[in-house]
Amino acid sequence: MADIPAGEAEGFKYFFRVSKKTFDYICSLVREDLISRPPSGLINIEGRLLSVEKQVAIALRRLASGESQVSVGAAFGVGQSTVSQVTWRFIEALEERAKHHLKWPDQNRREEIKSHFETSFNLPNCCGAIDATHIIMTLPAVQTSDDWCDQESNYSMFLQGVVDHEMRFLDIVTGWPGGMTISRLLKCSGFYKLCESDNRLNGNLTKISGGIEIREYIVGGGSYPLLPWLITPYESKTASISNFSASHEAARLLAVKAFLQLKGSWRILNKVMWRPDKRKLPSIILVCCLLHNIIIDRGGRLHPDVALSSHHDSGYEEMCCKQIDPRGKNMRENLAKYLQHHKEKVCLDSSSS
Repeated sequence: MADIPAGEAEGFKYFFRVSKKTFDYICSLVREDLISRPPSGLINIEGRLLSVEKQVAIALRRLASGESQVSVGAAFGVGQSTVSQVTWRFIEALEERAKHHLKWPDQNRREEIKSHFETSFNLPNCCGAIDATHIIMTLPAVQTSDDWCDQESNYSMFLQGVVDHEMRFLDIVTGWPGGMTISRLLKCSGFYKLCESDNRLNGNLTKISGGIEIREYIVGGGSYPLLPWLITPYESKTASISNFSASHEAARLLAVKAFLQLKGSWRILNKVMWRPDKRKLPSIILVCCLLHNIIIDRGGRLHPDVALSSHHDSGYEEMCCKQIDPRGKNMRENLAKYLQHHKEKVCLDSSSS
């Protein structure tokens, strides 16, 4: 592809969701795979073989727009089957070559994340925020089952993600039916098993006022159980916990905003997927998450104009989870007291100055 003039750079970014520089980087990741194992019949209407750049452009546009393969093909002068083959080869290649863009952070990186959460939300030792969303699909009659039918009578697949302060995905789980509860989804995830066995969120403790030690944790909404490493909101809102509630909600919204951005940028995830292969759908979802992270990692900004304006799970009511681990309850109370004392100290310092 030719260099994009400065005036057209934003148009390029809106159309493909990535800058020209990031586009070139993505091409470099998948080039070897697309050249060494090209799908059969990759010839456009002029009888020429499709370049790697054109293949990547077709795949990105399909994922970004969510438009039909026929519509995307018409825009690039190729047929529906070519769009299908190109997109799937790109997904296979990026899934393999971009793994390093979605991984749990090491201790040094977690310290940086925790510092940002404390500075922005006054939440000590917080490593991220968690949320989940439904990817809606239609299924052939022979594949339909109650497992895949969710509470809104849609057939859907869950995507759960943990994000950092920059809305980068640190961990995702997908492939599970949308008919299960979010609490159940969590407990089926590898992330849950790692945390429960003390192999994740197991870093340095932080001491707060009164010498109380706070372990590493993430924040989540009321659909999640209250656990020692997963702090959820109080059901009732009282004055004594108002500071905690405000800080917790602001931090938790990072995950909500990340999903709004993900499903807005890669609209294939926000449209009803027509009879997808349930074995392939998790790969499509993962690659969209990888692309989301690549934009952040390459220093680009997530295009604000493409984010969804309503909730990422529009039409779904939050299911309240009643499970409370006593250690999680104690941890939440300690955080609420700390935030109340912090607010009082700030007020005292400002009145005496």
